[in-house]
Amino acid sequence: MVAADIGLIGLAVMGQNLVLNMNDHGFTVAVYNRTTAKIDAFLQGPAKGTAIVGAYSIAELTDVLKTPRRVMLMVKAGNAVDQFIAELLPHLQAGDVIIDGGNSLYTDTDRRTATLAAQGILYVGTGISGGEAGARFGPSVMPGGNQAAWPIVKPILQAIAARVNGEPCCQWVGENGAGHYVKMVHNGIEYGDMQLIGEAYQLLRDGLGLDAAELQTIFARWNRGVLESYLIEITGHILGVREAAGTPLIDSILDSAGQKGTGKWTGINALELGIPLTLISEAVFARFLSARKDERRQAAKMLGKSNHTFTGDTAIYIGAIHDALYAAKIISYAQGYMLMRAAAQAYGWNLSYGDIALMWRGGCIIRSRFLGNIKQAFEKNPALKNLLLDDFFISAIQQADAGWRKAVTLGIELGIPTPALSSALAFYDGYRSERLPANLLQAQRDYFGAHTYERVDRPRGEFFHTEWSGRGDQGS
Repeated sequence: MVAADIGLIGLAVMGQNLVLNMNDHGFTVAVYNRTTAKIDAFLQGPAKGTAIVGAYSIAELTDVLKTPRRVMLMVKAGNAVDQFIAELLPHLQAGDVIIDGGNSLYTDTDRRTATLAAQGILYVGTGISGGEAGARFGPSVMPGGNQAAWPIVKPILQAIAARVNGEPCCQWVGENGAGHYVKMVHNGIEYGDMQLIGEAYQLLRDGLGLDAAELQTIFARWNRGVLESYLIEITGHILGVREAAGTPLIDSILDSAGQKGTGKWTGINALELGIPLTLISEAVFARFLSARKDERRQAAKMLGKSNHTFTGDTAIYIGAIHDALYAAKIISYAQGYMLMRAAAQAYGWNLSYGDIALMWRGGCIIRSRFLGNIKQAFEKNPALKNLLLDDFFISAIQQADAGWRKAVTLGIELGIPTPALSSALAFYDGYRSERLPANLLQAQRDYFGAHTYERVDRPRGEFFHTEWSGRGDQGS
């Protein structure tokens, strides 16, 4: 009888590629899919000639597993995860492990970890990033949940993960939903990066009038410098793809973006924790706006567009757009790390911010050169409050400042929307402002609602109220 090291449920593309990855690393994997025809197609296709084992029921799957059993779910987040957990439980025993590798909401992972622990079952919620290729050849893996499960799943998860300088892009993230939370923030940063690149692309194309071939050259060059990253790399590749007639494929793709919700979850959580996650939130809103394609067509006809045309030095503005993209990217990560720090305090997690940067350096969608600089920043100062207070990032953003402003101004003058680039700049200017107009805001709140205010000449925590009108006006 076969004794499999791990079972995997869910043979969509990600599931299949993870199974093949595990097989490549010497693990015997048993697979199950509710549509059993997918099992046969997989075994007779991509898995043909391997040691991968097919199971045609949950009972058969669990029967072939070594103990403690390890079962990984690669199914749609939400009810499907709970349904499979319920089906698995009668066939598991204390000490067995369930791993959820989907994009589950971290609060669901909190709940499942606690519920299953009460039944003696160890639960791991792990974020996995890298898409199809990452799953096959080495993703970024972000596990959290019941820490007692880590020694049991560590050999497999670290073996299949991407590696940078010999180190696996997989470390224990933290308790309960911490792994899925970090993956959620990763996806929020991914939303931000993609929107920033899109805005740079539009400034170059519609602002400077460059064609796809010129853009391909620019992005390829950028990928050899400080902007080196997976998303910049694939952008260059995308711009080089031509249709049969020789026209760029990118020009035939409808400008209406989809989204699966993780970016939205990140923005909602930022509001709950009081973190100014402005760039990622704008990236989500930009996708919502793009989806209103028919309405935008009508508005374009009725409202027209800017009559300004570009007249500057193209080379100078290409450099400015590069600097704007780099500076705003720094802001995106700074805000993401602000959110993770707030979550760690709110939810009692002990997050290692340097290790998170290491996990994101390889395999994942947001992998980029400067993640090494983020890891170094937290190695130098584990208590660092914000990346913008680290010497490397202070220098980088100050050098990019002038170009950043030039690029945003170009968008304003030409009527090209730059919600992520400009919101990042506004955040930066606000973060480094010792005095903001919130004093007036507090006075207004006290005027109409007696909400009180603090004074600059008194200790924090002392509150005052003024009868501004002399009539005792109060609102709500």
